[in-house]
Amino acid sequence: MAIEDKHISYRIYLVAFCIFIMAMAITFKLSKIQWVEGPRLRELAKKETVKSFVIPANKGNIYSADGSLLATSIPNYKIRFDAVAPKEIAFEKNVKPLADSLSKLLGKPSSFYLSELKIARTNKNRYLLVARDLSYTQYIKIKSFPLFNLGANKGGIIVEQETIREHPIGKIAERTIGYERVKPNGELDGKGIEWSFRKYLNGKDGKVLKQKIAKGQWKPIRDINEVDPQDGYDVISTIDVYIQDIAHHALLKQLKEFKAEHGCVVVMETKTGKIRAISNLGKLKESDSTYFETENYAIKESHEPGSTFKLVDMIALLDDNKIDTSKVYDSKGGIIDYRGNKVRDSHEGGYGKISLARGFEVSSNTIMVQAVYENYKNNPEEFVDRIDRMGLNKPLGLPFKGEGKPYIPQPNDKHWSAISLPWMAFGYGVSVTPLQTLTLYNAVANNGEMVKPQFVSEIKEWNKTIKKYDKQVINAKICSAETNKKLKAVLENVVKRGTGSKLYSKDFSMAGKTGTAQANYGKNGGSDKHYISSFVGYFPADNPKFSCIVVVHKPNTSGNNYYGADVAGPVFKRIAQKIFTDSPSTNEIKNLNKKINPQEKAFDEYYAKSQSEIKVIPNLKGMSGMDAVALLENLKLKVKVIGVGKVKKQSVQPGEALDKNKTIILELS
Repeated sequence: MAIEDKHISYRIYLVAFCIFIMAMAITFKLSKIQWVEGPRLRELAKKETVKSFVIPANKGNIYSADGSLLATSIPNYKIRFDAVAPKEIAFEKNVKPLADSLSKLLGKPSSFYLSELKIARTNKNRYLLVARDLSYTQYIKIKSFPLFNLGANKGGIIVEQETIREHPIGKIAERTIGYERVKPNGELDGKGIEWSFRKYLNGKDGKVLKQKIAKGQWKPIRDINEVDPQDGYDVISTIDVYIQDIAHHALLKQLKEFKAEHGCVVVMETKTGKIRAISNLGKLKESDSTYFETENYAIKESHEPGSTFKLVDMIALLDDNKIDTSKVYDSKGGIIDYRGNKVRDSHEGGYGKISLARGFEVSSNTIMVQAVYENYKNNPEEFVDRIDRMGLNKPLGLPFKGEGKPYIPQPNDKHWSAISLPWMAFGYGVSVTPLQTLTLYNAVANNGEMVKPQFVSEIKEWNKTIKKYDKQVINAKICSAETNKKLKAVLENVVKRGTGSKLYSKDFSMAGKTGTAQANYGKNGGSDKHYISSFVGYFPADNPKFSCIVVVHKPNTSGNNYYGADVAGPVFKRIAQKIFTDSPSTNEIKNLNKKINPQEKAFDEYYAKSQSEIKVIPNLKGMSGMDAVALLENLKLKVKVIGVGKVKKQSVQPGEALDKNKTIILELS
C-alpha cells in the first residue's frame, strides 16, 4: 500500500511538473508576444484595420485671357451613415429630425429616410448610403443636420469626397484645354494644357486616416485630416472666349456644308504670338454628321501644305536677290514636264506670260516652279538652307506632347531626286503643321519678326503671379524689310485680284494665300486621293492685328468647289469681319463711368485709397472671386471661398467695422 501511494505521489509530482513547464512556456510565449513581437504585431494589426487614404488636392482652374473659366474642379460629395457609432439616446433623440432635414434637402419623404436609418441601426449597418453627388453647399448643410452635427464618432456621418473636372464653356477648345487621366494599366496620360501644366495645376494631395469597419468599408478616424490638401495654381491661357466662339462656329458651319472629314482653325495675335482661338473638329466615323474635338490637328498633323508654301519661294527668291517680282515667265499652256512628271496649273490653258508677282497672286504652279528651278537647280542647298534658317525644318517646341514633325527634303538625303526641288516649289514633297505655316505668315505680318505661338500667359495663385510667359522670338528677321514690304503687297493682292478675290471687301482689308493640296495621290493607284483646302493670312492688311489659318481635309468634291478660296477662305473672312465688326468699338468712349459695374467701380475706389483709410467692409457682391479675395487680403482680412465665379453672398455685411480676427466667407455663383 505504501509502495502504491508512493507511485501515486510520483505521478502527481510528474503532472504538477508538466503543468509547471507548460505554464512557464505559456508565460514565456506571452512575454515574447508582449515585449518582443508586440510592436510588430500591433503594427500589423493597425495596418489591417487602420489605413492612410489620399485626399486629392483641388486642381487649379484654367482661365481664358478675358477671365472666363475654361476648366475648373468641382467637389462632389457622398454621405454614408455608420449606424453603430451613435449612442442609443443620441440616435433616438435625433433620428426623426435628421430624417425631416434629409427629406427637405434631398426631396424624398421623411418616412423613407426614417425607415432606412432605423433598419440600418437594427442590422448594425456601418456603411449606409444616404446621398451622393452633393455639391459643397449641400455637403455643408447636411453636415449641420441633427445627429450628423455630432461628427463621425458620435454622429456616425461618413463623408467621401471626389473631384470632378468641368468645362464651363462646353466643348469649345476642349482638345487644347485637354485632360489628365489614369489608363486601365495605371499609367498616367493626358493632353493639352491640363497635361502639360499639371505640375502647377495639380497641387499637393492630403492624407486622412480611416479605420476598417467591414469588408471594403472604411471610416475616417477623426473629423480632421492628417495632412490637408494644397490646391493647385491657376493657369491663365491666351484664349479669348469671344474670338474662340466665332472661330469654332465658323469652322463647324463650313465642315458641315462641305461634309468634310476634319479641319482646324487658329487665330494668333500678330505681335505677341498669343493664340486667341484654336478649334479642331473631326468626325468619329465617315458616316457621322456630328463633329467633335478629337485631335489637335493644328499642332499634331504634319502634311503637304500645297500652295501656301509658295510664300517660301517668294522669300527665298527676293531675299537672295535672284529675281524681282516684275520678272516675267511663260506659263506654257499651264503644263510643264520634269523628267516625265507634269506640273499643272489649276486654270486650264495656263496664264500666258505673267510676272512673278502675278504668278503668286493667281497661284500658278508653272510660274513658281520655273522661278525656283531656274535659280536654284545648280545649288539646291541654297534654297533648302533658306527654309532651314527660317526654322521650318524643326518643330516649334510647343509645351504639348504629340507636336507634328516637319519634313524638308535635304539635297544630301537618299530620298532627294531630280524632281524634289520643283515639287517643293509648289508645296509637295514637304510636310509642315498648320501652326508652322501660320507662324511663317504671322512673321510677314509682324514685319519679319517670327514669334513662337503662345498658349499660356501666366500661372497665378489668386492675385499673385507665380510665373509669367513672355513673348519668345524664334527669328528676329526672316528677311529684309524691303523683301517683307513686297511680300505684304503680293499677299494683299491675292485677296484683291488673285485666287482670294471672292473674299475681297472694300470696307475691310485682308491679306493671305489660298492653298489646295492633293493628298494620298500616290496610294492605292490614286483611289484614296482627296483634297486639303486651306487659307492663311492676316487682317487688317494695312495694320495687322491677327493672323489666321484655316485647313479643311477631304471636303466634298461633287460640286467641284474644293479649292482653298471656296472652302477655307469664307471661314477666314467670317472670323476677320466678326472680330472687327461685332466687337464693341473703342474709338469713342463717352460717359464711361455710367456704364461701369458698381462693384467694379467700388473695387477701383478701394484700391485708390490707402489701407489705413479703409475702416469698413466693402460691398463685394457681383465682384469676381479673384478680385474680391485680392481686395480683402490686402486689407489683412481672413477669407474663405465657397464655389467659383462672382460673389453672391458675403458673411460680413458691407459697412461693418473691420475685424481682422473674423473670417469672411464668400459664396460664389
